[in-house]
Amino acid sequence: MLNYNIRGENIEVTPAIREHVESKVGKVERYFNDDMNANANVNLKVYNDNQTKVEVTIPMKNLTLRAEERHNDMYAAVDLIVDKLERQIRKHKTKVNRKFKEREGVGSYFATITSADQQANLSDESDEDFDIVRTKQFELKPMDKEEAVLQMNMLGHTFYVYTDADSNATNIVYKRKDGKYGLIETN
Repeated sequence: MLNYNIRGENIEVTPAIREHVESKVGKVERYFNDDMNANANVNLKVYNDNQTKVEVTIPMKNLTLRAEERHNDMYAAVDLIVDKLERQIRKHKTKVNRKFKEREGVGSYFATITSADQQANLSDESDEDFDIVRTKQFELKPMDKEEAVLQMNMLGHTFYVYTDADSNATNIVYKRKDGKYGLIETN
């Protein structure tokens, strides 16, 4: 069962919006066993140009589902989010089933999908593997976040790993889709 935490930025979460989000996002519950409990954190944001951004995060014990969608129509964005979440679930379930078939209990938070569903939904995803084709090793240089952003841009990368000069922690700066920068701090 999913419990919903729906927040709105620059938008009031009306009962109609809440009902739409719960009914659409609730479709992913069919992939889980009945005893599954999770929280669905939904953020709705409206920008000045009337474009909306919908973010859904469902943290669970062995998996965190997260999807984000921008669209001019918020209801359409919610519909697209559900498609992304379902693809993530099916992909994860396929990987778990393939790698850990002999172990019982692994992936037990997923409900059984019928073979017709598997053939229809998993045919193009079941052959996908994550092959690491290159490995790099480098020394992390102590710097501040501004210098890390400059280094990232100089290299033409979309992220950069560095050691924070003040905290001595390993941090990551990254370029967001909107062109701004993000920072991931570790403990």
